[in-house]
Amino acid sequence: MATTLPIGWASALPTNRSTPGYTRVAIETSVGTIVVAVDQTRAPRTSANFLTYVDDGRFDGVTFYRAARRKSAPTLGLIQGGIDTDARRSLPPVVHEPTTQTGIRHLDATLSMARPDRPNSAMGNFFITIGPTPNMDAQPGYIGYAAFGHVVAGMDVVKKILAAPTCCGTGPMRGQMIVKPIVIRHVKRLDGKAKPTGGVKPWLIGSLRKPVR
Repeated sequence: MATTLPIGWASALPTNRSTPGYTRVAIETSVGTIVVAVDQTRAPRTSANFLTYVDDGRFDGVTFYRAARRKSAPTLGLIQGGIDTDARRSLPPVVHEPTTQTGIRHLDATLSMARPDRPNSAMGNFFITIGPTPNMDAQPGYIGYAAFGHVVAGMDVVKKILAAPTCCGTGPMRGQMIVKPIVIRHVKRLDGKAKPTGGVKPWLIGSLRKPVR
């Protein structure tokens, strides 16, 4: 089991440089760029899944669609983005890596995988925390969520998205859906070489079928 790092750990992790065991990824949105460092050492399966979505271009053109603000502290919470329900962009679900296994706790600026209410079900949706969110960590009888990295630049953009007007939604997302979802224009690696799976990109087929003039 990995050692759980103390509060303040993010300040000791990579920022603007390449660091062994991490891959930085730039998430370019319509309101600015967020840079995250993916922890391939402690959360290898979750990181590999995320990087495949990045390398294939599966995140290009999707959105940040959820801003979950705490009622007691509206400047804290989480934002969620990714493929949403677009099955054309999806890959097979990834095996769950709980925080008790990785030691990556849900602190401020943590990058983690969203999932349905069952294990081994995360696919192409992720979230970023604003403020510590310990209820996302695994507990006895509760698998929690798979944290696998952290924000190293662009938390101002994350906070801007959190503050976006919301409405609608059902269940735990009630009232948390962003009225005008924030477009994720392009997501790319800043370290290492991309390893796309290749093949046809079904989510692009519709946009390529333009009438001949």
